[in-house]
Amino acid sequence: MPDCVLLLSGGLDSATCLAIARAEGFAVHALTVRYGQRHAREVDQARVVASALGAASHRVVEVDLRSIGGSALTTDAEVPKDRADDGSIPVTYVPARNTVFLSLALGLAEVVGATDLFLGVNAVDYSGYPDCRPEFVEQFQRLAALATRAGVQGARYTVHAPLLALSKAQIIRRGVELGVDYGLTHSCYDPAPDGRACGRCDSCRLRRQGFADAGVADPTRYAGG
Repeated sequence: MPDCVLLLSGGLDSATCLAIARAEGFAVHALTVRYGQRHAREVDQARVVASALGAASHRVVEVDLRSIGGSALTTDAEVPKDRADDGSIPVTYVPARNTVFLSLALGLAEVVGATDLFLGVNAVDYSGYPDCRPEFVEQFQRLAALATRAGVQGARYTVHAPLLALSKAQIIRRGVELGVDYGLTHSCYDPAPDGRACGRCDSCRLRRQGFADAGVADPTRYAGG
């Protein structure tokens, strides 16, 4: 069983990605980053998801991006609710987040001897983040070959983004096929103190619509619902 390193946020997409990696025969070393986000719920759920879906190992790494700021997820700026999609990049974008996260995953891959990296980015039903596009994934894979001892010595890294071209409904249907319990996942950017999802941020709206389009019951607990 080959090893891989997978970025696990505790959300719907990364949980599905973990299930796909397991179905493809990988021993998954899951990596969650506590980056100074507004709440710890997603990190807690990442631990639950890693255990439920059979990750071979799970690490939580701390990199405090609050010192950089620039995002509603790492500052006290208000998280947009009921946002109209006007093609702009929203304030919930965290500067260079996926570049930082993949770099950490690449470092762990060198340590465990893996040459496969998985991440659950999506370029269909998403908020327009630049580090969720196929061009980003392709270029990071090229970087991996140049920036590591293993790459210089001939290792061929592959960055897997199996959800990249799927709609949220397609992602959910695939996860259901693989037995993912979406009640264990958390997607909301700005949950209530009791952990219930706001239902109105970009992430919640995409999640809700995805379940509706997939014809699958949404197990999420929403505030006011």
